Amino acid sequence: MIVDFAINLLLGLALGTLGGLFGIGGGLIAIPVLGVLFGLDQQLAQGTALVMVVPNVLLAVWRYHQRNRIDWRHAAALAVTSFCFAIIGARYALSLDAGRMRWAFIVFLLLLALYSVVRVWLRSAPGSSGLKYGWPWLSLLGAWAGALGGLFGVGGAVLATPVLTSLFGASQVVAQGLSLALAVPSTSVTLVAYGLHDQVDWLLGLPLALGGLLSVSLGVRLAHALPEPLLRMLFSGFLVASAALLALET
Repeated sequence: MIVDFAINLLLGLALGTLGGLFGIGGGLIAIPVLGVLFGLDQQLAQGTALVMVVPNVLLAVWRYHQRNRIDWRHAAALAVTSFCFAIIGARYALSLDAGRMRWAFIVFLLLLALYSVVRVWLRSAPGSSGLKYGWPWLSLLGAWAGALGGLFGVGGAVLATPVLTSLFGASQVVAQGLSLALAVPSTSVTLVAYGLHDQVDWLLGLPLALGGLLSVSLGVRLAHALPEPLLRMLFSGFLVASAALLALET
């Protein structure tokens, strides 16, 4: 029991660092890791990962805000619609075939990775601390990201970040901070939905959450220290690695 707790805590430390670095709360990599290492099906892996993701996201939002002030008006425009559509996505996810969901998630990650690599290769102009577009475009992005976040259990941040950097002109760290703020309500309601349907392993998720809380601040510091092109390339590689881990389990 103690050994299992220690292993899960160490895993949470690693996932929390990655979550802080890429602004996703750690769920994106936690889901395939839980599937491969612990044999959880897609829905149970997503629900258990959310136990770690929710507190990680809350802490990471605060850390990003301390280093690079988050515009809460923008965050609210994203978060409100994200919350509403996450409920729909989570309910739909619980009725789907786990194998098909996993393959859909793999394709989704690879497309995002390809998109991010192309943007680095094209050497697009560095982003700024402001946004080209406000409401209602942010609300539309929040709705789309929330629906996908509820469906795949990753809070929508993984979708919102590349869209905010490309279409809205935000820098990588600004986009990651806003994406985390978007993820707070959607991940919370998705965790409740999964918990009510017994799709959460709390004994596994709680030590992961503790480890994540201890390490997410380190990831945030690294995100602000790295050059933006390198951070984007690392983000793309992270997406591919996550997809590969998922493919091993299918």
